[in-house]
Amino acid sequence: MEPLRQRASAPSKLTTDLEEMPDSYYNTRLPTSARRYATTTGQQVIQQGNRRFIIHDEPPPRKREIHWMLILGMGMIVALLLWAGLSALSTWWTNHQLDATYGYPRTYQTDAVVGHNDSPDHMSHFIFLNLDGHVMIVELPGGDATHAKIYSGPTLFSDNADQVPVTGEFKDVNGDGKIDMVVHIGDKRIIYLNDGTEFKPQQ
Repeated sequence: MEPLRQRASAPSKLTTDLEEMPDSYYNTRLPTSARRYATTTGQQVIQQGNRRFIIHDEPPPRKREIHWMLILGMGMIVALLLWAGLSALSTWWTNHQLDATYGYPRTYQTDAVVGHNDSPDHMSHFIFLNLDGHVMIVELPGGDATHAKIYSGPTLFSDNADQVPVTGEFKDVNGDGKIDMVVHIGDKRIIYLNDGTEFKPQQ
């Protein structure tokens, strides 16, 4: 009996030369297409899928420049606000200093020997008062409140009249040997002459 022989079959071709594979075999991206066309105004348009690109031939718009008059106006407004702020601050500081020195209402007190039942041991006490723009001077001869004298001074009509400090000093103004009273109201002064018992405004 003839031995069985295995039938040899021709080997199948399992591989393919690389040169024979088409390029599309390695390209896994989906093919895309782009269209070019021009609009009615002559602008070039490139459309790729849902995206559209418009090519503008003119240069990009220039950045808008600020006019020099606008800068000048803003500077003037800032300067005005700065001046108003500094003015308000100066007024506040001045009033604060006056409040700290003279209180409110504006009050000034001092002692002096003027010959009205007083002496160096019992000096007369004087109170200078600006009460809502009306000047008043209170004298306590020899420090005795039971014999107090009140001198009515002028009424002030200036702006913030109630803020003006009123002070006084004592000296012989007319050279008669008696101590007179000089009242200072802001930058003004009023002289009260001493007649030996009280003070009277100088005529």
